[in-house]
Amino acid sequence: MRPPPYPRTGLSFIILLAPPLVAAISPGCSDVRDDGVSFNFETLGGPHSLYRIKQHPNGIINTTFTIDICGPLEKQTGVPKEEDCPNNTRVCAIERLINRVENVNATIDAFPIAGEYTLSHGGALDPKWTRLKSSASNADKKKEGVRLELHGGKDNDGQKQKAIVEFLCDINLRDDRRRDLLVTENEEDDGTGEDGDKEGEEADDGHGGKLKLVSWDVEEGTKVFRLDWTSKYGCEDVKDDGTGSSSGHWGFFTWFIIIAFMGVAAYLIFGSWLNYNKHSARGWDLLPHSETIRDIPYLFRDWVRRVVNTIQGGGSRGGYSVL
Repeated sequence: MRPPPYPRTGLSFIILLAPPLVAAISPGCSDVRDDGVSFNFETLGGPHSLYRIKQHPNGIINTTFTIDICGPLEKQTGVPKEEDCPNNTRVCAIERLINRVENVNATIDAFPIAGEYTLSHGGALDPKWTRLKSSASNADKKKEGVRLELHGGKDNDGQKQKAIVEFLCDINLRDDRRRDLLVTENEEDDGTGEDGDKEGEEADDGHGGKLKLVSWDVEEGTKVFRLDWTSKYGCEDVKDDGTGSSSGHWGFFTWFIIIAFMGVAAYLIFGSWLNYNKHSARGWDLLPHSETIRDIPYLFRDWVRRVVNTIQGGGSRGGYSVL
């Protein structure tokens, strides 16, 4: 019987290593730098949600937008796959119909606006940070902050999606004089406002800043989700208030670990492929130095035994006494 065209174990390694590899190479937000100016948005990491309401003959349509600028959104537990965005999503929109006639709530669709989908439908996150004062637009030059573009999204009809987030500096926030927000997110509210209300389209970020939904419309063939995020972290002279972690100082070690991980993964995959094609190996024999790997538990056991014997018999002279 003709063997399969590729080693199954080698393919399993690729599948198992792909998700952590994607997460490892996903850009963070603790050391954003453009045009010689650095920003740190690590404190703003985590999911943030806003919603938009539209009227429907039987009730209302609530579209909830959730974004995490620092990492992939976590999948919702107990939610069917078709009612949630896929893995590695950064910006997700979920459309729900609140039917007041039949008193039923149903999910209409889920839209992955931006994320790293290279291993699925081919869309890359491709993040791009741009200092507003360095932008080619004259209007942007008057602003202080940075713009983030995230790509990779596509809906079920093939419509390409992307997100554009502008982090705008607020002098009052920079001076730690917090202002009252007009509207904050209320997760228990089903959105009973009239069509066109701004309720839900603004939300507090939990750190004195405010998110504001600008638009979600088609622009030049791509549906663009635009968000303004007013925060002191959008200011160029902001000082860390100590709420963020110090992981931004571990850049060298982070890249070292990533490169080492990729090197080990490439070595195992290439070695498995070579053993399969050259020696027709199967199972554990596909792995490079498989015999040594299998002996590791026994070698470790013997080493522990020798250490224990050395400690316990440190004062022994093998049964001989000094004459």
